[in-house]
Amino acid sequence: MLPNVTAASLSAPPEAVAPLMRGITVLRRLTEADGTLSLSGLEKATGLARSTVDRITATLARMGYVRLDGRDAVLAPRLMELGNAYLAAIRLPRLLDAHADALADELDESVSLAVRDRDGIRFIHQATRRRAMSLSFRIGDLLPAERTAPGPLFATEWDSADWARWRARREADPEGRGFPAVPPRGGAYDDFEARTARAGAQGWALDDQLIEPGLVAVSVPVRDPRTGRVACVASVVSHTSRHTAESLRSTLLPRLRATVAAMERALRERRAVATAVDGSPAPSGLAAWTGASKQELGREFIESLARGLTVITSFGEGRAELTLTEVAQATGLARATARRALITLEHLGYVESRDRVFRLTPRVLGLGFPPLSMLPLPRIAAPHLAELSERVHDSASLAILTEGGDEVQYTARVATSRVMSVNITLGTRLPAYATSLGRVMLADLLPEVSLPERLIRLTPHTVTDRRELLAVLEGVRVAGYALVDGELEEGLRSIAVPVREGGGGGRVVAAVNVAMHSSRRSVEECVGDVLPELRVTVGRIEGELGVAGMFRRVPGV
Repeated sequence: MLPNVTAASLSAPPEAVAPLMRGITVLRRLTEADGTLSLSGLEKATGLARSTVDRITATLARMGYVRLDGRDAVLAPRLMELGNAYLAAIRLPRLLDAHADALADELDESVSLAVRDRDGIRFIHQATRRRAMSLSFRIGDLLPAERTAPGPLFATEWDSADWARWRARREADPEGRGFPAVPPRGGAYDDFEARTARAGAQGWALDDQLIEPGLVAVSVPVRDPRTGRVACVASVVSHTSRHTAESLRSTLLPRLRATVAAMERALRERRAVATAVDGSPAPSGLAAWTGASKQELGREFIESLARGLTVITSFGEGRAELTLTEVAQATGLARATARRALITLEHLGYVESRDRVFRLTPRVLGLGFPPLSMLPLPRIAAPHLAELSERVHDSASLAILTEGGDEVQYTARVATSRVMSVNITLGTRLPAYATSLGRVMLADLLPEVSLPERLIRLTPHTVTDRRELLAVLEGVRVAGYALVDGELEEGLRSIAVPVREGGGGGRVVAAVNVAMHSSRRSVEECVGDVLPELRVTVGRIEGELGVAGMFRRVPGV
């Protein structure tokens, strides 16, 4: 486990960047606190001076990695770009996730993929089942090897130094309190070496309630075709109410093995086909951006922290291994600055090097990824809706199209305090054809859009003729927004913009609107004043949704 900031500083090499070390400590403490901690709590948890905590969080907020909400620091979805850099670099999620998801659907059981992180395992994919009793592990969660089914399979490749590290950790932390993702549990786990030997002999491993009572799992290694070593481990996880450890072995292990064989074929095919991604990243504008940020914020902005974290994002798909020169080119940093950042990251265990080539380690996923990987779209959108409502002084809402496409359902909302205001609560459903939110989502479905058999006239202004409505929707599709004036309710005027996945370039998954009484603004003022603000807000939501959804399905989408 990563030592505290004082111990890490004492053992750090002379070239290490102290502000980067302190900033990473803040991110880790926020991660351990499930993403939110007061600034005074951060001061206490890190042992840093309050002024230092303030400067670090101000810098992280400038980068979009943290949001300052009153006295609290809250991890923001954009921080996931650090973990995304690691996941893109190893390429395993992109190649194997679909196989894991298909197996989970076939078996109706949870399926996970994990990689080795020193003497622990770290999840890189979770395909969970929605049940009253379901698996709660998240992408990026770190578990002790001895309490898992994947652990013995990874341990078959440990050397004497790895075993020595494991024994030292077990002696110092016998209950595993350094692994917050699992409940502390006593017991010597003296059979771990025997379990490792069995796993090596039979090629699979079982977890019979090692993590907690009732949880059982069976695991099979997925081997790298280039080296024959374990690239990751695939597991099927169940509960004793559905399977015993023995029935997992007899019933589910054959299907898991077949899926792993398909995964290994995918890795071989990846190896055979040359990647289309250029391995030499182009220079970024980091140096100019950090300089401008420093000039604007003064001493509150810590350039060395921002530069050090951005070094992590220089890695990615087609850029799994980079030289110092390539990192400097990718970030626009001087070689000396990039070198010091890499030395610091290697000292902390986020980067490893061999033959002057650097690569990211799974530990990068420990920087915010676990709590952020569970964020649904409404929670991603909520702070942006609040900012929009504050700017335009009217209610702002997020909604999705229901399964049949006939209604919109409100999933996030920020209301204004007025004597007369739009009164809608979360979960409210309204007819899609008569709302601005519904029309921008229906327009994306053209020409196959499905409309209700009967369009009810809700006010004298409601469009109920099917041909006329289709023409309206085509106009919305072309314009990129919908404005509805008094069609749902007399005196209610609203304007909406669609929210697209994939960073704004994918399908429409939701919509954001601003609603008001018609006396507040004219139609022209809605288009001239509110629409630009709406588009800025949606752009920010789409940006964070794109980062959050790169390697997982965002709930609520």
